[in-house]
Amino acid sequence: MAKDWTGSKVSLFKMNGASNHCSQERQREDYYATEPIATEWLCKLEKFDGKILEPSCGEGHISNVLIKHGYDVTSRDLVDRGYGGVADFLSIDNLAWEGNIITNPPYKYAKEFVQKALQIIPKGKKVAMFLKLTFLEGKNRKELFKITPPIRIYVSCSRLKCAKNGDFDSMDGSATAYAWFVWEKGFKGDPAIKWFN
Repeated sequence: MAKDWTGSKVSLFKMNGASNHCSQERQREDYYATEPIATEWLCKLEKFDGKILEPSCGEGHISNVLIKHGYDVTSRDLVDRGYGGVADFLSIDNLAWEGNIITNPPYKYAKEFVQKALQIIPKGKKVAMFLKLTFLEGKNRKELFKITPPIRIYVSCSRLKCAKNGDFDSMDGSATAYAWFVWEKGFKGDPAIKWFN
């Protein structure tokens, strides 16, 4: 029996996890909770000195793991989801943070989150963002990487989950490849790429 290799563009995009070609509407604030094992891995791979801000905390999936590992974490989100405080990270009111920043930002504003995070932390502190591997693509982001390159990128070899509205129970699996992108303010050079999971 011959295989049908043609398929359709929509099915290809769905398979690859492209957000603008999915069968469901995106969550209004782009809230897709991070599977806790992803942060467990980050804690094995990277150490952070000082306080941590989680500015897109959702229901605490990242924050709770960081706290369990002994970190002093301040958790905030644009929307009150019953965990942490309410604050708009991209607001001009956020002028400084004296520690590190770790989050899974709303993907449509990921570049802005990276820029803001690096702007408001002191030299030597770190920013870790859990992002789709496709964040490496694009001319705009190429300029971001040229000016402020990550120090390390940790690519997940297994597919990790980000659940719409934090509903992991309704997910069978994930078709999206993710990585932890880690910046250290002041770093210049080529990022190291490592694999985990």
